[in-house]
Amino acid sequence: MESAHVTSVIVEASEYPDLVRKYHVSGVPKTVANEQIEILGARPEEEFVRTAIGGVQS
Repeated sequence: MESAHVTSVIVEASEYPDLVRKYHVSGVPKTVANEQIEILGARPEEEFVRTAIGGVQS
């Protein structure tokens, strides 16, 4: 999916320990959206989108 309203940044956790601490990264991948939604682990696309849009934290 693509949208001009969405931007993303991919960070190598081992290179940014400050971000690991700030976002409490305990595993990868970890997705943080708008400092509110956190999705840990690889998810099927439909589940990922449903979680991100629905704001359900997991």
